[in-house]
Amino acid sequence: MKRLFLLVSLLVLSKFSAQTWATEDQYIQKFAKYAVEEMEKYKIPASITLAQGLLETGGGQSRLAREGKNHFGIKCKEDWTGKTMKHTDDAPNECFRVYDDPRQSYEDHSIFLATRKYYTGLFNLDMKDYKAWANGLKKAGYATNPRYASILIGKIERYKLYEFDNTNSKEALYAVLKLYPNLKDDRTFMAQLEPEKYTKKAKDPVTVVVPYKQTTYAQQQKRVERIKTKAEILNTILIKSHPNDGLKYIIIPEDTDVQYIAKKFKISESRLIKWNELESDVLQKNEIVFLESKNSDGNTPTYKAESGEDMHDIAQKFGIKLNKLYAKNRMDEGQQPSAGQLIYLIDKKPRN
Repeated sequence: MKRLFLLVSLLVLSKFSAQTWATEDQYIQKFAKYAVEEMEKYKIPASITLAQGLLETGGGQSRLAREGKNHFGIKCKEDWTGKTMKHTDDAPNECFRVYDDPRQSYEDHSIFLATRKYYTGLFNLDMKDYKAWANGLKKAGYATNPRYASILIGKIERYKLYEFDNTNSKEALYAVLKLYPNLKDDRTFMAQLEPEKYTKKAKDPVTVVVPYKQTTYAQQQKRVERIKTKAEILNTILIKSHPNDGLKYIIIPEDTDVQYIAKKFKISESRLIKWNELESDVLQKNEIVFLESKNSDGNTPTYKAESGEDMHDIAQKFGIKLNKLYAKNRMDEGQQPSAGQLIYLIDKKPRN
């Protein structure tokens, strides 16, 4: 009986933190406190942070939020040493940060704004003037959508997120309750406000024995890998639509060659080699391969080259012809960028 009682108590404690959020209202209920905590530490309006989180994650439904606990689309960059995941944003297979907890994502977002020179002017604004902050973010180049500021303001006013600019971390959940009074009937939410009332402790410690063998999963994985063949893996290739005008492309799931891909997609080898500017008929895992001719321009104005990237990598990432990329950047063919170099993808690089 004691064991059952403890398990019920643990479920009450953990349910709110483990639940999924199907609506934007649920997202606000879950993450408003994080936004207020960040406001106290970094002087960024909680309404702005929360509206950005809502927008970036689609109310918590984005793949980055669900799988990577990354709520602000923060990419790896050269200084990131934590876990990563591949995701298509401006280009296929871009590197994004993976967090152990969404709270880390919220703090990383604050650090990003507080330490980038582009956003220093924001911190001269009134912290309770969410409209000025929204327009300031757009002006500083935080997003390319021309309606970005109005979208943020719309979400703030629709959900009255400005209420969180007038509270503190100790009172944040009460502010949530004020906006969503029906939560007073939600035991899992109320347990956060009054834990002594909604949770109980078992009198005696309980040892839970889990019938799990440490090697079970590993053995199953080995068995699966033995069954899989290279052909089976390659048969999982799906044609994707590139952000650059919907160009058709694939990502190679396993080392193979041009001949196999040409045969599979009924395209001549010579065309595949020409379209992708290949110097070899060997295709490596995670390589991007276009199934039609690339464009003369990219889909974003500029890009900062990452460490180890060459011009061909960038051309494939953004679906732009390699010779056009060299020409736009006034570089000789074969010349490679340095880490952090600004690469022009639409207009030609200005002369010095």
